Amino acid sequence: MKKTLLSLVVGAGISYGAQAQALSLSENFDLIGSVGALSEYSMRGVSYTQRKPAVQATATLAHSSGLYAGVWSSNVDINGIDARYEADYFAGYTHPFTDQVGIDVGYIKYTFPKGSILNATETYAVLTAYGFKLGSYYSDDYYGDQTYLYNYIGYGVKDLPYGIGLDVRYGVADYKDPSFFSSNGNAKNSYREWEAKVSKNWLTLDWSASYVDTNLSETECLGFQGDKESCSARIVLGVSKSF
Repeated sequence: MKKTLLSLVVGAGISYGAQAQALSLSENFDLIGSVGALSEYSMRGVSYTQRKPAVQATATLAHSSGLYAGVWSSNVDINGIDARYEADYFAGYTHPFTDQVGIDVGYIKYTFPKGSILNATETYAVLTAYGFKLGSYYSDDYYGDQTYLYNYIGYGVKDLPYGIGLDVRYGVADYKDPSFFSSNGNAKNSYREWEAKVSKNWLTLDWSASYVDTNLSETECLGFQGDKESCSARIVLGVSKSF
């Protein structure tokens, strides 16, 4: 079963093996994995390493039926929380209706050893059509009991000149309770984020550069993430090896 997973961009910012060539284990099972280094770990526009480097790895077991399950991990550095790494476990189902249209649905469990306040679960659905992606992620246990909804729209193309790929995304993260407080005392329960990424496979490695930003102010970011610059405009560089 030589195939690639349909989308598997289940964290909209974390790629759990997307578009990696599968290693065939049997007629029905493939193993998809990668290991990489980035200038920071950015999740939905927010840095989870206070803009410091991150090492990440993932492995996904995929069945010919479209079912899959896997694990993803990264170091983290979040001010005020003792967590040093994140380990995510996920399972889902991907189905192509045509060569250009398909759907990916599933479940993610985020865990932060020594930082259990960040532990959460999400269910998600991603529709892919002619390069466009429309994704939705829902949780009812963010920070213990807060509901959370993240929606995004994106577009990707892989065959630009010189083998360059381009992916763009615009998303909105919406919390049940006000979570972002400005210097004048105003509060809001949502923020917007966006990313534009160029990528290229060179010397058997996958290289990328992303422009990442949000509409959160430094004060709002400081109160939310413990670092005033972790939500600001920045460039994120990465290199990974798929297997």
